Amino acid sequence: MKLLMHTCCAPCSTYVIKKLRQEGYEDITSYWFNPNIQPYDEYKHRLETLKEYTTMVNVSLVIDDYYNLKEFLKDVSNFDGIRCEYCYRRRLEKAVIYAKENGYDCFTTTLLVSPYQKHDLLKKVCEELSKEYEIEFIYYDFREGYYEGQQMAKDAGLYRQKYCGCIFSRDEAEMQRDEYKKQEEERHKKNREEQIANKEKKYRKE
Repeated sequence: MKLLMHTCCAPCSTYVIKKLRQEGYEDITSYWFNPNIQPYDEYKHRLETLKEYTTMVNVSLVIDDYYNLKEFLKDVSNFDGIRCEYCYRRRLEKAVIYAKENGYDCFTTTLLVSPYQKHDLLKKVCEELSKEYEIEFIYYDFREGYYEGQQMAKDAGLYRQKYCGCIFSRDEAEMQRDEYKKQEEERHKKNREEQIANKEKKYRKE
């Protein structure tokens, strides 16, 4: 089975490639088409990391090196639905068309490994594209290996990004980190106050 694997980044491909090979898929091609990744230096960094990793694990890589920030932001802003659905369909349809035109038997995507993606929506988009273009979609819930894959990426010295790709997800991730930091500071402050109060209470008893 000749399989095209749409690849969002190198770290997400680590476990996915391992799992697919365990399942008997040896003819795997990694396919890069990710105009959602912003800003441009982040896009280049992730692509270079993927080139490095596919060479390390002996996986072929096809690069559709298309980047147009204005087009992506305009289209995703005008999309009447969930923002991520536009992004999934935009990237995966391009991958499926390439697979169909170049003699691949099936396709999958490394996006299925992330617990931070909208997994059911992603699966639905893949199934619809599979039916529309008459090419088999290989589905596994790769999320079971997410943390193993991240450790594999760390061990390999790969660059690991802190957000999904677009500037919207970057801002959301930064706000979540700020909120988490704020909660942790409040928790530590409360713990310190409780410790001081307990010491004073103990002192008064003595």
